[in-house]
Amino acid sequence: MSVSPAPVSPAVGSAPTQADLLDFVRRTAADAELIASLPLDPEGRTWVRLQGPGGSEAWLIGWPPGTGTGWHDHADSVGAFLTASGVLKENSLAARLPTDGWKTLELAEGVDRVRRLPAGEGRTFGRHHVHEVLNESPDEHAISVHAYYPPLPGIRRYSRTGQVLRLEQVERPEDWQ
Repeated sequence: MSVSPAPVSPAVGSAPTQADLLDFVRRTAADAELIASLPLDPEGRTWVRLQGPGGSEAWLIGWPPGTGTGWHDHADSVGAFLTASGVLKENSLAARLPTDGWKTLELAEGVDRVRRLPAGEGRTFGRHHVHEVLNESPDEHAISVHAYYPPLPGIRRYSRTGQVLRLEQVERPEDWQ
């Protein structure tokens, strides 16, 4: 299912900026009818692909209580996301990681960042931003809107034990579409 909220596109021929993506997710999250239309599953995340601005990739995602993404990045894409309902938590790393040629890294102390994102709160992020997003509520679904540009070329998934981060797999678009 593909849904198109009335996007305001960047100038013809220009790539959307992080600010454009944040504006899009903010406006989309304010569309109560669209948010209410997302089917919610008590067991797993649900999602609907949206038409993002300027050729970006966008998603409306439902988060049952206790679910999360695990540690990952969005490769060469910049992005924005915003919580439309409920509360999400983002754990992220304030460190630029090497993009290739490694399987295990020891993280320095002090690189962890935590954000609590209640409904109406969001953020932008740059290329290779490593994070995990969680719905820690024991009983309430959360819904969020995400946008990425360029469309996701891949997602790198990591495991983390203490300060050790391990690259576990690289997913391609065909793995989640």
